[in-house]
Amino acid sequence: MRKKIVAGNWKMNNDLGQTDELLSKLLKKMPETEAEVMVAPSFTSLRVAFDTLSQSPVEVIAQNMHYADNGAYTGEVSAEMLKSVGINTVILGHSERRAYFNETDETLAKKVDTALKNEMTIVFCFGEELEDRKSEKHFEVVENQLKKALFHLGPQAWKRIVLAYEPVWAIGTGETATPEQAQEMHAFIRKTIAQQYSDKVADKVSILYGGSVKPDNAREIFSQPDVDGGLIGGASLKAKDFIAIIEAV
Repeated sequence: MRKKIVAGNWKMNNDLGQTDELLSKLLKKMPETEAEVMVAPSFTSLRVAFDTLSQSPVEVIAQNMHYADNGAYTGEVSAEMLKSVGINTVILGHSERRAYFNETDETLAKKVDTALKNEMTIVFCFGEELEDRKSEKHFEVVENQLKKALFHLGPQAWKRIVLAYEPVWAIGTGETATPEQAQEMHAFIRKTIAQQYSDKVADKVSILYGGSVKPDNAREIFSQPDVDGGLIGGASLKAKDFIAIIEAV
């Protein structure tokens, strides 16, 4: 059975005090759930978050990392650095990293290889722009993103990969793919993996939906057969909303 996962991506929000306050609220109200719950604070809050949540079922994950082990990469963070503060999972390929920091599929393939070399789990993000969907190229774009960044891997590597489909046009816009649109794309993604590898590999990969998930639409989206949870942005910054989304899984 595939893992159900709810991951909160805090992006560039919350200083140390705000991180502590949000985590305290989250811990007080954390529901009983079979889903894996993750939160991705800023780099400066990772160790504090790890210590705060060390006795809880909530995993602290990173928002990004560099593909190099070390070197002259000012402002970057390596896999070894993340692991040294207790972090074993990293988000790679978020649409904002692609758009604002020019991350390419080729760059992401190198990051994926580095994360796997360091025995880290990856939440790999991908998805189409609005113009891609309007021109009906959304399936082609998604397939190419998967192939270029991930399909060089062997089947065993997929045990450490969680996919997060993000229709870029629905991130932070208030727009959300309909449950039917989400299911259609998630089914396509699973079929694409099965064609490259096998049904066995595809059936075990958790595919999350990311794109303006809120308490009032989470249950319907998560009820789709190929949607295994969500990568949550803005709603994960409010304990009450994030908890409601966890309960929806």
